[in-house]
Amino acid sequence: MMSQDDAHRAAYLDEARELLADLESSLLELEQTPDDADLLHKIFRALHTVKGSGAMFGFDDIAAFTHDVESIFDRVRNGLLAVNRQLLDLSLRACDHIRSLLDPNEGRGEVSEAEGKAILEGLRRYGGQEASAGLQAAAPAQGAAPSGDAEANVARIYRIRLRPRPDMLASGHNPLHLLEDLLALGECRLHVHAEDIPDLSDIAPESCLVWWDCILRTEAGGEAVADVFVFVEDGCSLTIDILDDGCCSDGAMVHKLLGQILIERGDITPAELEAALASQARLGEILAGQGVVRPAQVDSALAEQHALKELCAKPQERLEKASSIRVAADKLDSLVDLVGELVIVQAQIRQAVEERGDVLMRGLAEHLERLSDSLRDSTLSIRMLPIGATFAKFRRLVRDLAAELGKEIELVTSGEETELDKTVIERLGDPLVHLLRNSIDHGIEAPPARQAAGKTPAGVIRLAAAHSGGEVVITVTDDGAGLDAQAIRAKAEQRGLIAPGADLTPKELYHLIFLPGFSTARAVTNISGRGVGMDVVKRAIDALRGSVEIDSDPGAGTTIAVRLPLTLAIIDGLQIQVGAEYYVVPLALVEECVEMPPAIDGLPRRMVNMRGEGVPVLRLREVFGIAGDMPGMEPIVVVKVDGERAGIAVDRVVGEHQTVIKSLGRLYRDVEEFSGATIRGDGSMALILDVAALVRRAAECDQNR
Repeated sequence: MMSQDDAHRAAYLDEARELLADLESSLLELEQTPDDADLLHKIFRALHTVKGSGAMFGFDDIAAFTHDVESIFDRVRNGLLAVNRQLLDLSLRACDHIRSLLDPNEGRGEVSEAEGKAILEGLRRYGGQEASAGLQAAAPAQGAAPSGDAEANVARIYRIRLRPRPDMLASGHNPLHLLEDLLALGECRLHVHAEDIPDLSDIAPESCLVWWDCILRTEAGGEAVADVFVFVEDGCSLTIDILDDGCCSDGAMVHKLLGQILIERGDITPAELEAALASQARLGEILAGQGVVRPAQVDSALAEQHALKELCAKPQERLEKASSIRVAADKLDSLVDLVGELVIVQAQIRQAVEERGDVLMRGLAEHLERLSDSLRDSTLSIRMLPIGATFAKFRRLVRDLAAELGKEIELVTSGEETELDKTVIERLGDPLVHLLRNSIDHGIEAPPARQAAGKTPAGVIRLAAAHSGGEVVITVTDDGAGLDAQAIRAKAEQRGLIAPGADLTPKELYHLIFLPGFSTARAVTNISGRGVGMDVVKRAIDALRGSVEIDSDPGAGTTIAVRLPLTLAIIDGLQIQVGAEYYVVPLALVEECVEMPPAIDGLPRRMVNMRGEGVPVLRLREVFGIAGDMPGMEPIVVVKVDGERAGIAVDRVVGEHQTVIKSLGRLYRDVEEFSGATIRGDGSMALILDVAALVRRAAECDQNR
């Protein structure tokens, strides 16, 4: 059983990794917009949180290292240092070093310690050089709160509204400590709002049910006020507004604010306010003594936000984030497995009811089917994640690799909100890395070559994702030189992959780059030339039951489209029968079903004419050696994989089938024709066909004939 301390440390590690991913993404964005003050504050807050939480949970080495990095960015956001490539390079290295420190098996050896010292030394030199060069921004960066720190030792008045989320206490933060920090900054008047507290029987003891309005008079400055809340900004609704820049003194502004609030409430008249202010006495005491208001009304008036709207120059609203809960991945996997078993049982119940013909049971079975469908969809939606987090990781890859190759490349992403099953996303990372490396190395030309071709020196790689029916299509497009079909043909003929002079379309030639060991690179480098990479992409996409298509325009660029199923757990399939055996074809790959005689003039039909296009036919009876007679009219399931169509001849098309995918086990991992199995309603097993492998076999048979 994990102790509470271990659980907190594990939670910190997960949070820190997420913060580092956001930090790296923000640093890469900052490279494009170095004057973006919001990004600078976001970077500073991320570093501050990693440091503070690290110290809290015993990661002292992380806290010490991050403190020095944070100090540099504190100077940057205050306009004392400029953002340049040197700073960003060092900061990205710092992200990598913190990641290594988070890993219990790495990061604490001599090599890592030397790297940490080198990074900090580089940051110190950067800070010293920038300061000596006098590189200061024209004005301090503007953040969540107006700072007004240009004049020292000037008392200013701030209005702070702190509304914690109910789960703030559960996250380890105590709002009372924040209020104590505010009180330490100067004269502070607090008003607590307790109107949201329910009846005693409905109170959740672990929830924070109160919130505060504060008026603070301090000489510390806006940055110091904002820093009080740097740990909890994501756990609360917070506004910090400057009400007085120092022109009023001795609390006159506070009294005036209270008076204007009371006037709007109708508790006093403007004349009474003027008389009270002129008396040089405390407004609340005078009004309470005259019986105009009760003492409690003076305090509650602070809560009226609408009375302060005209006094606040730039109120900044922050929306509360939707509440969420962190769940271990293995628990989700277990839930999906249970839902899969429920779907199988539901199919068995439906078949049993159909066989018995019980009307009452049929109605209950249909209701159960609707409920199981809803539960399936809801469960699978929990596992769906936006692909944007994966896309964000590639910005660093493109930046570093382009610099290594001496190229200028911009990565443009779109469709980051497109959702995929988490398992698909996890297994998609390596194929996309290979595709991007191929575009960077082989696709995008060096700046001189691009200029000679009339292009801009900087190349563009577009990484996009979009839904297409029951699939997700991910495209990698570059504006480089495109694929050289003749060079591919020459290499393929040299290696004996195709016959000399073979009649192949450009797309068929392009697909040769996915063959193992195939490479047109003239030299072996650290990046390419060994013929590995694109074959890895093909195998990985096939394992995900996806497909790859290539389209290239010589001189203009190349587009590689990857089609993937939304999930690997439960899919819609088309159930077919050959002899006594049942099989399932993924429905997303099926174009249509037709029927036609199995033979012409006594010869087996090998091709069918589909509206003027010849489509090769593969008979499962022949592939799997199943004995028996073919039907008089042979059903043919037309599928499309990698842009190629093929027909699969069967005995009978049973119909659509909600397919729960089961692994075949290690003994059958070398059987290419099947990607898994499922349980039918009668309890028997149906094998799921690997359509891509079958289409390849059909193409090979067609070439051999």
